[in-house]
Amino acid sequence: MGIYDEHLDRNSANHQPLTPLTHLSRAAMIFPAHTAIVHGSLRRSYADFYARSRALASALAKRGVGRGETVAAMLSNTPAMLEAHHGVPMAGAVLLSINTRLDAEIIAFQLDHSEAKIVIVDREFSGVMADALKRASVKPFVVDYDDPDFPADAPAQKGPLIGAMEYEALVAEGDRDFEWIMPKDEWDAISLNYTSGTTGNPKGVVYHHRGAALMGYANVAAAQMGRHPVYLWTLPMFHCNGWCFPWTISVQAGTHVCLRWVRAKAMYEALAEHGVTHLCGAPIVMSTLINAPDAEKRSFSQTVTFNTAAAPPPQSVLAGMRASGFEVTHLYGLTETYGPAVVNEWKDEWNALAPPERAAQTARQGVRYVALEDLRVLDPVTLEPVPADGETIGEVMFRGNIVMRGYLKNPAATEEAFRGGWFHSGDLGVCHEDGYIELKDRAKDIIISGGENISSIEVENALYAHPAVAAAAVVAKPDEKWGETPLAFVELKPGREASAEELLEHCRARLARFKCPKEIRFSDIPKTSTGKIQKYVLRRMTD
Repeated sequence: MGIYDEHLDRNSANHQPLTPLTHLSRAAMIFPAHTAIVHGSLRRSYADFYARSRALASALAKRGVGRGETVAAMLSNTPAMLEAHHGVPMAGAVLLSINTRLDAEIIAFQLDHSEAKIVIVDREFSGVMADALKRASVKPFVVDYDDPDFPADAPAQKGPLIGAMEYEALVAEGDRDFEWIMPKDEWDAISLNYTSGTTGNPKGVVYHHRGAALMGYANVAAAQMGRHPVYLWTLPMFHCNGWCFPWTISVQAGTHVCLRWVRAKAMYEALAEHGVTHLCGAPIVMSTLINAPDAEKRSFSQTVTFNTAAAPPPQSVLAGMRASGFEVTHLYGLTETYGPAVVNEWKDEWNALAPPERAAQTARQGVRYVALEDLRVLDPVTLEPVPADGETIGEVMFRGNIVMRGYLKNPAATEEAFRGGWFHSGDLGVCHEDGYIELKDRAKDIIISGGENISSIEVENALYAHPAVAAAAVVAKPDEKWGETPLAFVELKPGREASAEELLEHCRARLARFKCPKEIRFSDIPKTSTGKIQKYVLRRMTD
């Protein structure tokens, strides 16, 4: 032992577990009257946001929810979802944010796999949740969220009440001064997010308090957030916990502007009336903004930072965004890395580049987040770095505190994901001379459409279930609006017939709508001598 190892131990005075929950408590103490949440006609201060989150935690504790137990939430981008991100872990529990686009079968699997004790469900999704609960083995206590600011001109309708009580009644049961539970260890689980599932059932990705806290600081840096940012919720909060922004915004005591549906008119109204400074989303959100009818657009004076983390947006879209007053920041990450962990850190000198060279810089994913300890492109076998020549392809790998704990109840998958002391992303890319990485392909054949991951294998299995299909292969087709869409190549069995529309209807009966192919082409599918489908050939045929 050295001199710095003697009599300098950790204790409660000098060491506390990191948790994003303290971001909210600090903001409420310093800026209690500042508006934390805007939702329709509602304005909620930081003092009230914090008190309601504590009341939710208290109510959950009274109903027997304890440390390490799962509370599921199937909610839109609403105040209840923001409160769940704080109140659930304040009770020591783990938040499962369910993708609102999923079908009943997958939801039932997630409820069972996570052993959910309580489910909070928005009435917009009560129909599919009721079906899922019938299929599930667990019998959670169900709470309805009946949004009082549900728009009258809504594109969707409220479903029936299916719970034992309403959300506001649950919060009213709790103590607004509840002494919430700090994590025993910053390694404690804070949330659970399910992947799309490239084969079989999706995997449950477990986040810890430390990573979520660090993401708060890292997001502020990557998005260049100053004091009191105004954040518009165009990104679903169920997606990697909204890239951890439900916790992040409190770091700078910002304002959450909730948005149930991504519509151009509502976004422009928020930009003009609330002074929105930041938003996140897939290329489709950008396309929705710049292609909106003039009657739906509103002028705004502030420059707005738009963070996007799907396929690189087309140059025409980027130009349109700049002309409309938006600065686009390109991010990259996975569910397993708390959302974005890589940022295309823009350099001033790139502004002077000719359009083709500027586009080449924009297409790169970038460098590691400030909270990520290491990012490399490695040979997947030897784990040695590939040359930084922009040409040699390797696998993108991560190492650091914003990498998941692992996959819930799946030690084999966890061990494989962390093989050699790195998180293996499954994404193939190159490293440029300046250290910036650029993706070249997706080893897992995941399609990113509108910011959502779609498993090509899952879509192919649905097609194979049709009696006329002999072979099916699904690849990503570039799309200016969605980033990518599923394109299906199909071979029919001899003597059998099926139209593209018939196969599409077949898929719609088995998959969530966003996963269904946007196009079906009938052709001979190229295969190797052993019968393996050559997807790289099909990718050349996507035009």
